Amino acid sequence: MLKQKEVSTLLDYSLAMSVMRGASEAEVNDVFDRINTYGHRLSDQERRQAGVQNGFSDMVRTIACTMRGDVSADILPLESMPSISIDLPMTKHGYSVQAEDVFWVSQGVLRSTDLRDSMDEQCIADIAACIVGGEIIERSKDALDAIYFLSSPESERIENALEVYGKEKFSEEFKYCVDVLLTMCNSGSPTKLREIIYKKNTNPFPAVFAVLLVAFHEVMIKGGKIPVDYEALKRVLTNLDGRIETSRRSTTKEERRKNIDTIKGLIDKYFVEADIGDAVYGNHAATDIEAIIRRSEVELSDYELKQGLVTLHKVRAEDKDMIHKIVCTICAIANNGHGRVGKIILGVTDKDADAVRVRELDKIEPKKIGRRYVVGVEREAKVLGISMEKYISKWKDGIRSSDLSQPLKDSVLSSIDFNSFYGLGVIVITVPAQSELSYVGEDVYWRAADGTEKVEGARQIASLAGRFKA
Repeated sequence: MLKQKEVSTLLDYSLAMSVMRGASEAEVNDVFDRINTYGHRLSDQERRQAGVQNGFSDMVRTIACTMRGDVSADILPLESMPSISIDLPMTKHGYSVQAEDVFWVSQGVLRSTDLRDSMDEQCIADIAACIVGGEIIERSKDALDAIYFLSSPESERIENALEVYGKEKFSEEFKYCVDVLLTMCNSGSPTKLREIIYKKNTNPFPAVFAVLLVAFHEVMIKGGKIPVDYEALKRVLTNLDGRIETSRRSTTKEERRKNIDTIKGLIDKYFVEADIGDAVYGNHAATDIEAIIRRSEVELSDYELKQGLVTLHKVRAEDKDMIHKIVCTICAIANNGHGRVGKIILGVTDKDADAVRVRELDKIEPKKIGRRYVVGVEREAKVLGISMEKYISKWKDGIRSSDLSQPLKDSVLSSIDFNSFYGLGVIVITVPAQSELSYVGEDVYWRAADGTEKVEGARQIASLAGRFKA
C-alpha cells in the first residue's frame, strides 16, 4: 500500500526510548507527566486518561468512543483506521467520522478541536463523578485530577462507588439521557441544543451541559419518570442561560447544585412516573446504533444492515424472501464462533441510489452515518398501513415460525429492540453468542466477509463446528 521510498522513511526513523528498571507505577506516571510538560503538550484529560487504567477511566473512554462514533474492536488493521477516525473541518483527511456530525459538535456543546483535546471525555468524567459518587463535585482541574490520582482518597471513593453502581448501568443511563435531549432538540422544528439554551452564544457550553444532564438524570433515573411532552420541555428550556448561574462562580459545588435544582423545577411537570427499566437498560440508544453502523464497515462478518421489508418499486410490496434471508444471516452470524456477538440493523442502506429512491418515494430525509444511510422502517409501516407494533411483529413472527435452531431462535427473539432514531425508526436484532453450531432446518450458513452463504459439504460443517470448541 506504500511506496518503497515511504517504507524506507518509516523504517529509518529513530525512536527515542527510556528504560526504567524497577520503577513503580507512580514513578512511571511522574516521568510521563514531565515529558508532556514540554513540546506539544497533551491536554489535561489526555494526561489523566493515559496515566490511569481503572474502572472509572475505562468507562469514560468507552462512553466517549461510543458518543464520537470511533468505537471499534480492540485489535484493528491499520488500513481500517480511516473508517473510525475523526476528520476535523480544517484538516480533511478523508476519514469516515466527521467532527461536525458528532453529538458534542453538532449540538454546540464543544468545538470540533475540543474533540482532539479529549474535552468530551473530561465532560463525561465530570458528569460520571457527580452521579456515581452520589454528590456534586466542583467543576475544576483539581477536582478531576484528584479522581484520576491513584490511591488518593477521592480516587478510591469514586472507584468504590462505581463498583457498587455498575459501569454498564451508568453507561446506559448516560446514553438514555442524551437520547432524551436529542429527541427534545428534534421535536417540532429541529434545533441545536446550544440554540435552545442560549439566546445569543456561539461558544461551547460543557459546564451548562453537565448540570443539564445531571438534572435530567435525577428526574428520570432517580425519580423514575419518563418525558411526555418534548416540545414543552424545549420551550421551558429556551434561553435557560438567563435563569441559571453561568458566571465563574457557577463552578462551585453549591452553585452547581442550585442550577441542577432550578432545571429540575422547570422540567419536572413534563414527566410522569413510569417503570423506566425497559426504556433505559438493555436497549440500544441512538449513539449505540451509530456506533454499530460504523463498526459494520470494518467488522463485516459480525454485522449486517438491511433496508427493510418493502421493495422500492413503484408498486410497493413486501419482499417475501426478506425474512428468510435475515433468518439465514442470523444463523450465519451465530456460526462465527464461541463468544462472538453480532447485530443486524433494519432500516439502513449502503447504496446512494437506494437512499435517493427512498427520499423520492417516502418523502423522508435519510440520515448519513459514515458511508451508510439510515432510512428507517417507520416509512414502511406507513406504506403497509399498519402500526409500528404490528410491523415489528411481522419480523418476530417470521423468525418465530422459521426453522432456526431453537436455542438461537429463543435468544434472538428476546433481544429484538426498536429505537425511534431521529423519527426514522430502526430495529436492532442482536445475535447472542452461541455454544454450538446453529442451523436453519437441515442447512448450515456462514459469513463470507459481509455475505451469507450456505455451507456445502461435511468438511466445512466440521470446520465451523470446531469454532465452538473450548
